[in-house]
Amino acid sequence: MVDPILDEDARLLFARPARFLLGVAALDQLPAADLPEVAFAGRSNVGKSSLINALVGQGELARTSNTPGRTQQLNFFVLDGRLRLVDLPGYGYAQAPKKLVASWQALIFAYLRGRPNLARALVLVDARHGLKATDEAVMAMLGEAAVPFRVVLTKADLVRKGDLADLGLELSTRLRRAAGALPEPLVTSARTRDGIDALRAELALLAATAGKGA
Repeated sequence: MVDPILDEDARLLFARPARFLLGVAALDQLPAADLPEVAFAGRSNVGKSSLINALVGQGELARTSNTPGRTQQLNFFVLDGRLRLVDLPGYGYAQAPKKLVASWQALIFAYLRGRPNLARALVLVDARHGLKATDEAVMAMLGEAAVPFRVVLTKADLVRKGDLADLGLELSTRLRRAAGALPEPLVTSARTRDGIDALRAELALLAATAGKGA
């Protein structure tokens, strides 16, 4: 159950429409590091854009596609002038030239490793498939960079409850040993909105605490 105070903070944070700020294809195009940011990272087609749209309640804010590799830059969205959400290109398989995919991944890793106002990374994992080697590499890199992160399971509505519970237990055990990881994965579905209120509350808390420390 979400804390009523956090629930109200989340309501206020998401009361106004989120807006697209800019797309970034190189580090020198990044906006000023004057607001806390939450990055959505994950393999291609894991559902980053769908989750962002579900969070903000705007179906077309972040572009979604069934084609892996459609997001080709870092897309920044602003919430109430207090928090930025960053939709990162997917890592791993993508229907694009290898050289282009390599450049996306270099940009992703450089951003995650060096952004001073990055308050949290959300590592999205498809609940149907579990952790892959590329997810573990990103988690290790975030740990080395001292960036706190949470694993977020997506598309949970497509997985049987028993299998989902087993996956959650396995991940919890692994995350307790991972540097920088928050210990419990968050289970979500953009379609059924499972986990959306809990993630909204977490973002509202980040906006409040990171904003005070800015």
